[in-house]
Amino acid sequence: MDAVSRIESSLADAVLCAEAAGAPPRLAAAMRHAVFPRGGRIRPRLTLAVAAACGEDRPALCSAAAASIELLHCASLVHDDLPCFDDAATRRGKPSVHRAFGTPLAVLAGDALIVLAFQTLARAAPCAPDRLGPLLLVVGDGVGVPFGIVAGQAWECEPRADLSEYQRQKTGSLFAAATIAGAAASGHAEPEAWRLLGDRLGEAYQVADDLRDAVEDAETLGKPVGVDKALGRPSAVAEFGLHGAVARLRSLSEQAVAAIPPCQGRGMLHGLILAEAQRLLPRKLAAA
Repeated sequence: MDAVSRIESSLADAVLCAEAAGAPPRLAAAMRHAVFPRGGRIRPRLTLAVAAACGEDRPALCSAAAASIELLHCASLVHDDLPCFDDAATRRGKPSVHRAFGTPLAVLAGDALIVLAFQTLARAAPCAPDRLGPLLLVVGDGVGVPFGIVAGQAWECEPRADLSEYQRQKTGSLFAAATIAGAAASGHAEPEAWRLLGDRLGEAYQVADDLRDAVEDAETLGKPVGVDKALGRPSAVAEFGLHGAVARLRSLSEQAVAAIPPCQGRGMLHGLILAEAQRLLPRKLAAA
């Protein structure tokens, strides 16, 4: 089974838990709306790519780790779209969860997806119980305090924020969790060695998102644009200008490739990261 099929199968199994007899059906529908149809699935694909490069020996645990990372990402999007944050009407080309189901259910769906991420890991733990503790810590650190995506979002509530710290926490932290989780789930002796790859790739992804917010249109992206400027948020485009942000994206992409630790699948991972980095740059700016 290819990586995308593994991810979709694991996510489908996880969300199915919310649809048990006697459970509130609209909450389950809101959760499914948040997770499907799929986006790029870049974070869980990264988890599985790292696991494969490390010689994964527990496929079920690696798939659960990938699914947990994506569930947390989907939860963050649900909350990010809420009226108290972006008040976004669309996500992935369809109504955002709070527009489709109302704000109370959107809050609950986001909360439930966060918990479901850890339930998914716990259900896969029997195949390698000694790896569960480190995995839970890695995933928890990626989403919580002091430097996870919640902390990154909280910088938007501060009077001032360092751009690099803001982007590293808001986006890079879950990418770092994705790479470290892939290594930890596969039994790699030093999973922390994979943090820098995730940090750099995540920061590059956030710079690319800043660029798309500045130059793309809502129809192309499937979500509102111009949000960073309208809300006065820290942005690579605001700090470095358009061409400066493009240069930063390319530099971060190069740093991500250079950060791949020695492993048996380094060549495969090198090609994957290069291809992903090239895809990040908006087409309108490819010749910049």
